[in-house]
Amino acid sequence: MHTPYDGSSKLFQIGLKPLNLHDWIDADAHLLAYLDAKDQVMNRVPHEVFVAEAGTEDAQTEVLHLLADHLPQRFPQIYHRLGPQIDIVPAFRRVRMDAPFLPPLLLAAGLVQEDLVLMRKGADGWRLTAGCVCFASSWSLPEKFGQALDAIHAPVPGFSGGTRNSTIMSRIFDNLTPDQPVVRWNWSIYSNDELHHPHLSPPRRFDDGMYLRLERQTLRKLPVSGDILFTIRIYIDPLEALTRRDDGASLARAIATQIMALSPEELDYKGLTVEKDRLLQRLSEIM
Repeated sequence: MHTPYDGSSKLFQIGLKPLNLHDWIDADAHLLAYLDAKDQVMNRVPHEVFVAEAGTEDAQTEVLHLLADHLPQRFPQIYHRLGPQIDIVPAFRRVRMDAPFLPPLLLAAGLVQEDLVLMRKGADGWRLTAGCVCFASSWSLPEKFGQALDAIHAPVPGFSGGTRNSTIMSRIFDNLTPDQPVVRWNWSIYSNDELHHPHLSPPRRFDDGMYLRLERQTLRKLPVSGDILFTIRIYIDPLEALTRRDDGASLARAIATQIMALSPEELDYKGLTVEKDRLLQRLSEIM
């Protein structure tokens, strides 16, 4: 359904676009599988997927209530709300917003396929102060916890502190308004279709396949707390899916063009240094 690798969302560019609030969250036929996967990760490694600073509770609750209002209106066939209770009908789930002893952001993350991260402005800029991230793409939430934007993006070529991209990102966060969220896409090619992929890995080997891993990222300033909510929705498709599309050849060509244009540092960051040639060969067969 989504093809940001067609050239419309180039790698290592910010590429933010205005987002209609109606389209803030995306729910599809894979909702149950995603929520089940979140449960499994939370039960197995809870310390790796949830973090929160003291003092973020009100902002977490604000996120939960925004979702509780938005989801039944946007997806009435999926979400039903009755007071503090939300039924997720296709997933056979019931979430109580007033569940005792559970962080509100954790409850909010249990409603949607997206991962949720709160950013708060401090003396050193916008910092990651809370998050529930079950499907990280080769990064660790506990390692980023408490860090400011520059430190969070330090490993990304062209985005470390002092770069033009770093300055632009800070300005975007500062100027974001509650009535105008924004969206961007990121994409990579992985060797498997696992949703939970938190740790940096050595250069990838594609012996088990090639998979397009997409990230739909949104930024929304919370109207009460002034914090910014960063959402990340993962989509995974086998590269072979391109062979079943009428435009598959042109999409393969667009991917190959962008891969060939990456610098050595960008290739290394994307884990493609070792398998670049094999990837390009497979794409050429699809063209």
